[in-house]
Amino acid sequence: MSLETTTTPYLELNDGHRIPQLGFGVFKVPPERTAGIVADALRAGYRLIDTAAMYGNERGVGEAIAASGLEREELFVTTKVWNDDQGAARTVRAFERSLDQLGLEYLDLYLIHWPAPAQDLFAESWKALIELRASGQVRSIGVSNFLPHHLERIIEETGHVPAVNQIELHPWLAQAQLRELHARHGILTEAWSPLGRARFLDDEVVTGIAARLGRTPAQVVLRWHVQLGHVAIPKTVTPARMRENLELFDFELSPADMSALARLDAGRRTGPDPATFPAPAGLR
Repeated sequence: MSLETTTTPYLELNDGHRIPQLGFGVFKVPPERTAGIVADALRAGYRLIDTAAMYGNERGVGEAIAASGLEREELFVTTKVWNDDQGAARTVRAFERSLDQLGLEYLDLYLIHWPAPAQDLFAESWKALIELRASGQVRSIGVSNFLPHHLERIIEETGHVPAVNQIELHPWLAQAQLRELHARHGILTEAWSPLGRARFLDDEVVTGIAARLGRTPAQVVLRWHVQLGHVAIPKTVTPARMRENLELFDFELSPADMSALARLDAGRRTGPDPATFPAPAGLR
């Protein structure tokens, strides 16, 4: 495998480990195509791969890693425990299945995928993640889609602060209150759907900045994430766009550009609301 040299910077986590600031997400990548697509991403220079048990493609991620020729320490692999595997014992079993599917001896980051407040097991699952970290099987632990009161609860109950909260985040859903809480606790903000699933990239503010800078709208939005200190995990199955999404570190947005993008925030979600997802009747 011919590999490009990555220039992606790393950010420090609150537990002393480091994470690449730009990663590759595999949400909705078909299992039968995952190995080839992740191989393309690794060739392009990505070193953070983000998957989840619910995606059904962990095995393909592991196959691409095994075939890459990269040293394990060069990679940062994230996966997540799904809602119906929450609870102390179930979370541990789910972790072991994911590790087996990925073919790895340890994970870099393990997340609770959703708080699923109606089943009220996320604090119990968080305690299981703390034990998994203590065992050495996972280096960093965190959460995904947690709202402020979910975060406050697990911190208060355990005294352990997540390294990461992975949330839907883009200029049209800027989540200022949640990001402020992250900053107060030293939690790194990681953005899924960092481009708003491309639904808003034709916004005239974004396209105007892109035209002036000679960049694509996607590069402008990803650069917004970079300058705010987020980790972003855009997904694409096209190698050319994989490479394009990495080309963020040779230009800057001006303060005026950042202010213009900040004014786009309208609370527009492209995914579920963590306060209500999943509905009680659909927990599984």
